[in-house]
Amino acid sequence: MQLEAIQNFEGKYPKQLWYLFLSEMWERFSFYGMRGMLTFFMVNQLFMDERSANLQYGATQAFVYAFTFIGGLFADKILGFRKSLFWGGLLMITGSLILCYDPKEFFFLGLSFNIIGTGFFKPNISTMVGALYKKNDTRRDAGFSLFYSGINLGALLGGYACIAIGKGNMLASIVPETARWNVAFGLVAVVMTISLITFVFTRKTMGPIGLSPFETAKLGDATLVKDKKKWQEYAVYIGGLLSIPVIIKMVSNTVYTDWFMYIIGPFSLIYLFYEMTKHNRDEVKKLIAALLFILFSVVFWAIFEQAGGSLSLFAANNLDNKLLGVFTLDPNGVNNSANSLFVIIFAPIVGLLWIAMAKKKIEPNTVIKFGIGFIMLGLAFYTFFSTRLFASAAGITSLDVFTIAYFVVTLGELCLSPIGLSIMTKLSPARLQGIMMGMWFLASAYGQYVAGLFGASIVSDIENATAMDKLISYTEGYKQFALYALIAGVVLIVISPLMRKLMGDVK
Repeated sequence: MQLEAIQNFEGKYPKQLWYLFLSEMWERFSFYGMRGMLTFFMVNQLFMDERSANLQYGATQAFVYAFTFIGGLFADKILGFRKSLFWGGLLMITGSLILCYDPKEFFFLGLSFNIIGTGFFKPNISTMVGALYKKNDTRRDAGFSLFYSGINLGALLGGYACIAIGKGNMLASIVPETARWNVAFGLVAVVMTISLITFVFTRKTMGPIGLSPFETAKLGDATLVKDKKKWQEYAVYIGGLLSIPVIIKMVSNTVYTDWFMYIIGPFSLIYLFYEMTKHNRDEVKKLIAALLFILFSVVFWAIFEQAGGSLSLFAANNLDNKLLGVFTLDPNGVNNSANSLFVIIFAPIVGLLWIAMAKKKIEPNTVIKFGIGFIMLGLAFYTFFSTRLFASAAGITSLDVFTIAYFVVTLGELCLSPIGLSIMTKLSPARLQGIMMGMWFLASAYGQYVAGLFGASIVSDIENATAMDKLISYTEGYKQFALYALIAGVVLIVISPLMRKLMGDVK
């Protein structure tokens, strides 16, 4: 199938989007299932203190997202998106099987496989979504919003199921207590295998999208002309495996994470500035705009990603298990999945809203959307702060108010994250799309890293802190994070005219 035939689709969405939707959905089940277990597992099974667990969570997630930059670079230059996806999926399955075998003994080994695998998988499937659309197709944002709902359907299922199985709040009558965490990590491996099989059986519908730079299709012929530089592909595969001992060392010691983050950011910026010298003035201005979006997103994710760190511990220590006074739910499962449920419900609605507003020429521009996203994030964290008003004398507070806060978080996220994926593909020249998508996720890496620092900074200093001590300490921190988000949102809205000039013809 030719690229033009794919991009000239009728209706709101191309059929290939649904295939990528399914593959990403199952991969995100695996990722968010794993993410939702990390902090709780470290505190309750590896017996880390809460401060260390927050730092460790931030470090682990930072490496996950940092490797998406590296994965995007190798996909652009050597592997192509398809081979990168397949290789990343294999590594993630391997890491999850290792954790399934013995999560306590081989915790960091399994995590290292997953970190490298996610780096090869994550940025490239988003880039393939962008390639389904022509440059100025107004349906692009709606497509990314739908794709984002696929991400969150997987996150909803995995985020709740894995932690609930591990804690014994799901399938307790079937899974022996001694095997609960093995089964939880094993489920991640099974679902990741489904994701990879889905991609393999649908990739032929993608035409030339995602092929290696060393593979080009002959005009009018499906035969592939292959370059002889296979050794570069093999070097990437071997290099990924050889880096695992290094990753184990760096992830298990957060001091090494600090040094890694000090290096990878400046290196990526220097490389981007070097690539800018190969482009014209208008392209460079658009890349500068993309970079500003990336820098603001670091602040957003540093606050948003308390979900996997401090909010995970807050859910375990300070929430009751009743939703609407009727449903008995695992509070950690709610913490991991409430955001995803709201995204599934509202992402298609918001995507269609953008289309309707665009037709009436009243759609807010991307910069304003980002600013609104920050303001909603600030309001959400003020709501997390307000949970202290509903606490019992024992420091246990309302799951209902906590869930409302996640609803507001979701509204903010839908103004930023799916639009962020889309704007990276709009502002980036074709030859830099993988790298810029990688930098978008590298910003998430810094956000995760700072999230760990933020989370560790609001842990109670009281020795043998009670639930009430923890409630007061964490909610006070959430009030500060809310203020940071509101300031960032206002700044973005104020500088939106400048940003619009840099973006040129990109809406």
